Amino acid sequence: MEVEVDSGKLSKALNVVSRIAAGSKATLPILNNVLIRVDGGKVSLTSTNLDMAVVDYLPVSESKDGVMTVPAKLLAEFVSNLPKGKTVKISTDGMKVKVEAEGYKSTFNGTPADDFPELPGIDEAKAIKFLIGADEFKVGVNQVVIASSNDLTRPALTGVYFNTAEDALFIASTDGYRLSERKFIEKIKSEVKAIVPTSSLSEVMRSIPEDAEEVEILFDETQVRFRMGEIEITSKLIDASFPDYRQLIPKELEAEVVVDKSELMRGTKLAALFAREVGGSIVLEAKTSTGTFSVGSVANEYGENTSEIEAEITKDERITLNSRFLIDALNALEEEKVRLGFSGKLTPIVVKNAKNEKYTHIIMPLKS
Repeated sequence: MEVEVDSGKLSKALNVVSRIAAGSKATLPILNNVLIRVDGGKVSLTSTNLDMAVVDYLPVSESKDGVMTVPAKLLAEFVSNLPKGKTVKISTDGMKVKVEAEGYKSTFNGTPADDFPELPGIDEAKAIKFLIGADEFKVGVNQVVIASSNDLTRPALTGVYFNTAEDALFIASTDGYRLSERKFIEKIKSEVKAIVPTSSLSEVMRSIPEDAEEVEILFDETQVRFRMGEIEITSKLIDASFPDYRQLIPKELEAEVVVDKSELMRGTKLAALFAREVGGSIVLEAKTSTGTFSVGSVANEYGENTSEIEAEITKDERITLNSRFLIDALNALEEEKVRLGFSGKLTPIVVKNAKNEKYTHIIMPLKS
């Protein structure tokens, strides 16, 4: 095997693939390696942790076919310290892998590719495909993943639910205390119901190239593949049933409040300072008589805090929430005006942009 590639492009690709390899908790040593394959003038870098695999394709100038695996993290760190804008030559001599760049050279102990796990395959001809702009993908995923759970005893809640309804693709997540939903892609014909691990989506988000314009998503019965330019990430789906979350979203609202997001954020953060003793519990109250929306908290040890914010209010309401959940929801919104929907102090509060209806976030109330 022999290949020449730009040091900057090689470094970026190794940073992407080494995150999966170097972070593997598996007992197989080969999973800490990157598979370098040169075939027909193309070079690919591949790593896997058995639940997820990433492949990055690189343009090359000169090459000789071959395949070998080397320690991913060590190779990534070595290449990242080479001079920028130089050509890196990678070649093999038996089980040795030589890496050279204008006076800098190193020899790595390689491992035969036969020991590397076989990568998961997806029949693209039969797969369900979706295409979405890269910026839209980032916004939607960031808005939804905040509500996913870390509780491994409930695997369905540790992922993001891709599901179709009303000729659109939606994504949703919940940890049992809050729920996020985003209308992801409109006017679609295919149908899908699949739970993608949040950890896999986080890796996709980190790996999207800055110049990527679109993200292609392919589903089969057990896997999903995200293709972003020359990068492909394939992940197993979570084999579980996602709850019928739409039943949790209030159908009718008794009251609505429209308020400035930055002012509400400030009031929530101030109340949260006093709410540490009581598990982050804060009280929201809408008052039609004064046209104000208050955010407050009471802590016997520290004292109390109340912020009054001018707002558009249709009816008096009062509810107790977890301050961190409200802060997360506000951070996910895109507009400067926030719409809050109330249906009683024991019913979830609905948090939305004032105008854009694509995103819905609900938070379960606390007992006051």
